[in-house]
Amino acid sequence: MGAAQVNLDPDPIKQFGLWYQAALDAGAQQPDAMALATSTRAGRPSNRLVLLKGWSERGFAFYTNLGSRKGQELAANPRAALAIYWREVGRQVRAAGRVSRLSRREAAAYWETRPVESQAAAWVSPQSRVIESREWLETMYSETLERLAGGQVPLPPFWGGFRVRPDWIEFWEHQPNRLHDRLRYTRRRGGWTAEVLGP
Repeated sequence: MGAAQVNLDPDPIKQFGLWYQAALDAGAQQPDAMALATSTRAGRPSNRLVLLKGWSERGFAFYTNLGSRKGQELAANPRAALAIYWREVGRQVRAAGRVSRLSRREAAAYWETRPVESQAAAWVSPQSRVIESREWLETMYSETLERLAGGQVPLPPFWGGFRVRPDWIEFWEHQPNRLHDRLRYTRRRGGWTAEVLGP
């Protein structure tokens, strides 16, 4: 085990928080950028970047249009993999597991923290579907902003959140000789076990 991993917390969720804070302290420009991979029921994969919007012992949370490609794929095949890379500190975290929908209450609480411009965009965009043109989208957006001006923007019925409850979490740290440090935590009944992986 490399020196960087000797002091890792036995709880991977706590360890994730420590690494996330270190990335913030190092000035990471987008520390919450998370690659999310989903697949259809038939196993055809797709991935994209989303924003991590919280984590706890229950898993990693993000929000999206439920009718988007990822929303539809998660409804049909509720498993996902994620990866977060912080170049500034040379660290990566990967995880995979089952996905569940966040409650409407949780989604509403996060929705209220979003700027009105982001709320309007969520209402306007038919995410992942073909649109008439960029001009059409801009016009719809402007009209929606004007209509919502000064009022409270309701949570769309087609918008919500998901949580990935990891079966395993892997911590990777760069080493200059390319003998990188890798430690994988696997969820077992009653807790987590940790194993060192070859780089």
